Amino acid sequence: MGETYIPYGGYWTTPFVKWQGSLAHLHSVEFAARVTKRVLADKRLDARQFDYGVLGMTIPQKSCFYGLPWLMGMAGAEHIGGPVISQACATSARVMATASREIQAGQAECVLTVTTDRLSNGPHIYYPNPVGPGGTGITEDWVMSNFNQDPYVKCDMTTTAENCAKKWSVSTAEQHEIVLRRYEQYQQALEKKEGGSFQQKYMLLPFDVPDQRYRKTLKTLEGDEGIAVTSAGKMAGLKPVQENGTITFAGQTHPADGNAGMIIATEPKARELGSDPHVTIRIVAYGQAREKPAYMPAAPIPASRRALAAAGISIKEVKAIKSHNPFIVNDIIFAKEMGVDVMEMNNYGCSLIWGHPQGPTGMRAVIELIEELALKGGGYGLFHGCAAGDTAMAVVIHVS
Repeated sequence: MGETYIPYGGYWTTPFVKWQGSLAHLHSVEFAARVTKRVLADKRLDARQFDYGVLGMTIPQKSCFYGLPWLMGMAGAEHIGGPVISQACATSARVMATASREIQAGQAECVLTVTTDRLSNGPHIYYPNPVGPGGTGITEDWVMSNFNQDPYVKCDMTTTAENCAKKWSVSTAEQHEIVLRRYEQYQQALEKKEGGSFQQKYMLLPFDVPDQRYRKTLKTLEGDEGIAVTSAGKMAGLKPVQENGTITFAGQTHPADGNAGMIIATEPKARELGSDPHVTIRIVAYGQAREKPAYMPAAPIPASRRALAAAGISIKEVKAIKSHNPFIVNDIIFAKEMGVDVMEMNNYGCSLIWGHPQGPTGMRAVIELIEELALKGGGYGLFHGCAAGDTAMAVVIHVS
């Protein structure tokens, strides 16, 4: 099986915006298509060189039955076909794995992947039920109903984090200490330096927010919107969300809107498309795992072990780690089990701080991982993230 590669600079993300914010009015598929078309034009990439596509999304939008072909048509790449992937918060990693395996199977050479979601204004769905009383159907609020209960284990996601906090003896004070560190790390990504900030390496900035018909600009974003400015004093006054619990609102992420994209290709194609021929980004391995019921934040631990084993390396050889951390508990228990410094994970930002649009969350984290490794002169990087259903995926990359 052949290896797969990411062209240096062959990726992008919009700013992430807290739900009910500046992107709440935009159809996520149409919006992602507009962004993709802009990126291809800005990077002077000929859409005809792509021979496969993968779309990742988890929140239904009107007409999304037509999925990737519809998005690619709107983006000016109407010859491209491919699937829609939905694996909750592990969607980005699964999108990458799907693209890689299509290349490894010899069915594609250059894959355009797009991930998008809008948690704002999620659909309210009516399911017909002919045997219901009087033929009444069943309704579901796609976003809120699924936040509030896993239909298998019958609990919400915060309960899974509290279960892990109890098992690993993680206190509120320990959580808040690491939250402060994550906020400091995010601030480093905003610092203006020669050549721009860290975020400007991959984020489309400044970003013009269009109206619903894409006829005029409503406002211009200079970065992520809705970041909660925190401090030890502010967090000290917060009470746990659950009675007798440990997790406060500071210790968990917030829903958001946005999209991200990435090119995955063979080595020759990635070298041809990369913005710097001296930088090679290799996708080394993937890992997946499922934890025991109601212990979702622990699932990245076995997923990462499997990815590292598939890569043939140990955690000590990993130079940078990024996580999707819907709860700061995720990072704390991962560090304890894997023997890494929790303070050194997630440099330059993470989903705990910049938010969680689900589909594109992991892709943004991998993009930031690539840029961090490039700054460090290369090496192995690990991304991991949990997902609904007590599952997780992990990705090992190498930058040289």
